[in-house]
Parts: sequence; structure tokens; C-alpha cells
Amino acid sequence: MSIWFREVTLADCERLDAGMGGKGTLMQTLGIKITEIGDDYMTATMPATPSVHNPLGIVHGGANVALAETVASYAANFVVDFKEYYCVGQEINANHLKASRNGLLTATAKPVHLGKRSSVWEILVYNSAKELCCISRMTAAVVKR
Repeated sequence: MSIWFREVTLADCERLDAGMGGKGTLMQTLGIKITEIGDDYMTATMPATPSVHNPLGIVHGGANVALAETVASYAANFVVDFKEYYCVGQEINANHLKASRNGLLTATAKPVHLGKRSSVWEILVYNSAKELCCISRMTAAVVKR
């Protein structure tokens, strides 16, 4: 059974990538793309290029967190009636397990809790070799418009 409030498409996500004013977003800057939508998960990718590296030449931990929060935030907003509510990140944590230098990072968000006022998401980030790089958990607040 699907967790989404309504049918969600990759085109819906692409429209959000431009931002509410159409002036661009962090997702565009970092190259984050929503790539898959399942019944109870959402997946996004981000290239592990020098633009997201730290001075040591590996993916910055903050870039991993930006990827994790993006996919979880998109998912959280598609679970609620977006005409009545919206979701914002309230808390996020991350454990960085393996450094990445290149390739494509893939993050999948799945719900741990879907409530009336908040949702909690687990996000697993893998590198191109399918090695687990980062585990994150995000809490989203559900806000009435």
C-alpha cells in the first residue's frame, strides 16, 4: 500500500527543484535529483564531484546531509495534503561511515513514523560500489498552511 497522499511523479519533483519562485535551489546547485518513487520510499542521487568535496578531496559530510535531508523532505511533503500542510526539517543526524571521492551517491528515504504533526525518516546513502557511506535520520514537522 502506498504512503503518498496522491500519486507522485518524477516530473512533480523536477518542478519543485526550481523552487517556489523559479530562481533555483540547493538541489540544482548540488546536482541532486529524485530518481525513484516506490510505494513506501523515495530515492535521490547526487554526483560525488569536486564541487561537493571537502579540502581533503572527499565528499563533505554536509553534502551527504543535504542529500539525505532533500530526499526525506520531498518524501515528507508528498505524504501530506500539500494544499493544507507542508513539511520542514526539524532535526537531522548523520553517521558518516565511508568516504566517497567520485561516482554517484544514492540516498533512499523510508518512513519510521508518519504522524499528524511530524514524520521521521531513515535515509541510507550508498556510493557507486553499493557501499554504505552514511546513515541519517530526519524528523520533519508537519505545518498547517
